[in-house]
Amino acid sequence: MGLGNPPERFTGSRHNVGALAVERWSEALMCELTAQRREHARVAVTTVGECRVTLACPSTFMNESGRSVGMLVKRHGIVEPSRLVVVHDELDLEPGQVRLKVGGGIAGHNGLASIASQLGTRDFVRLRIGIGKPPRPEAGKKWVLQRPSRREEPLINEAVDLAVAGLEMLVRDGPEAAMNVTNTRRRGRDPDAQ
Repeated sequence: MGLGNPPERFTGSRHNVGALAVERWSEALMCELTAQRREHARVAVTTVGECRVTLACPSTFMNESGRSVGMLVKRHGIVEPSRLVVVHDELDLEPGQVRLKVGGGIAGHNGLASIASQLGTRDFVRLRIGIGKPPRPEAGKKWVLQRPSRREEPLINEAVDLAVAGLEMLVRDGPEAAMNVTNTRRRGRDPDAQ
């Protein structure tokens, strides 16, 4: 599930990097995301290895992502929250960083809050793509709806590609193998780097 706002108005914004990753993965898998009105999403169903995989990007606004996810989870028979992977932007990671984790907090992300509220759990998998923090904390809403700077754009672009590789690895080899790929590769300015 790649989170973002409706693409007609927000393509290329920081908030839409999750949707961009799923779009790129669908292109790599040669399956087209098509609009499904009942699920409020663009959806593609394909196989990766021996696994049946549903790729989706909600067509709702970010803060209503749960409405789409709830419908998709029901329609595709996803009972275990750990079978749902949500790809989203992350202010707490520098541009270029990608982190995979299972469960955890919401950290003020309206899309995650909507999904957790709809599902009644936070135990889904998150693939977080770093977009960095705005220069001033109060500028957060405007920041996520803007396009990355020229300096940040290549870093975020590489991170989206890394997220796609992580998704493929996750399906084929499981979360631990995917974490070894996504969580150990450092891009951009990383406060943990020596």
